[in-house]
Amino acid sequence: MNLNMEQWEKFKISDIFYPFINGKGITEQEIKDNPGRLAAVQSSSANNACMGFIDEKYCKEMNYKIVSQPCLTVARSGSAGYVSFQPKGCVVGDSAKALIGKERDLNTYHYLFLRTILMANMYKFNYGRKVKGTQYMNMAIALPVNSKGRPDWEFMDRYMKSLHHKAIKTSVHKEAALALDISEWEEYDLDTLFKIEKGKRLTKADMIDGEDNYLGAISNNNGVRQKISASKLWEGNCITVNYNGSVGEAFYQAKPFWASDDINILYAKDFWKMNRYIAMFLITVIKANKYRFGYGRKWTMEKMKETVIKLPCQDNGTPDFLYMEKYIKSLPYSDRI
Repeated sequence: MNLNMEQWEKFKISDIFYPFINGKGITEQEIKDNPGRLAAVQSSSANNACMGFIDEKYCKEMNYKIVSQPCLTVARSGSAGYVSFQPKGCVVGDSAKALIGKERDLNTYHYLFLRTILMANMYKFNYGRKVKGTQYMNMAIALPVNSKGRPDWEFMDRYMKSLHHKAIKTSVHKEAALALDISEWEEYDLDTLFKIEKGKRLTKADMIDGEDNYLGAISNNNGVRQKISASKLWEGNCITVNYNGSVGEAFYQAKPFWASDDINILYAKDFWKMNRYIAMFLITVIKANKYRFGYGRKWTMEKMKETVIKLPCQDNGTPDFLYMEKYIKSLPYSDRI
């Protein structure tokens, strides 16, 4: 089925959903102390925004906001604007809000269609602009319509069902994975390994729609916030690291791109050559340091240059990049990178 968005009509989010259900505070310790089967949702964009699973009886005793039917959740802060679908309902924390559709008998396909539309608006929010109830509900979204000018729920259902996919396969068996012994790894500061550059601020007024990746300080979509047209671009084959926003999230960029001023760009120094496999290894190690930073402590270029990471090394003391590449290639699904 094809999507012809030229014939879609705009609706306020409040036309499609009931008012936000606002959450109350839920901590990781509470989830640990009161395990259960109810999804506890906060503002993360990882794990479908789920912090873990908590006991429903405990949540009722604490008067937490429980949604007992399928719903969408919207991150209020953190990964602001991130939308998740909770097919079995959930309990929402104080950094998330829940949305229930007004239309009767909305199913999984309807909610997934709507989630995709709402996610397209995530770029409007960042750590300086949180999701606010009235503002968000008044936003307009475009949807397919029927002959009566109302949302075409039947089309949304059929369209989502038409999206077939094949299971991802790999020819690399898990038994082939190389051993990983970090006890003999050596320490290297990032300034020794990389030429580090800083992104550049680009205002919304200066953004022109195009085909070039624009990177923002987000934690999903490989860091790509939207597509723009830019005359100057950073070269690909590098690693980008958020120093602000979702601090410490790191991605490999294969193609040229524009990086916002919330991004640091890491290029290999002359004594080694980067490829996507080595980058995947390094990204995992770099991201292991993100717990050191947060919204009160940014990972600035100066701090990044001084950051020390441990890597496998050769007898001459230099990092063993060949081993890093071989290790990643030995992992299942590495042939799909």
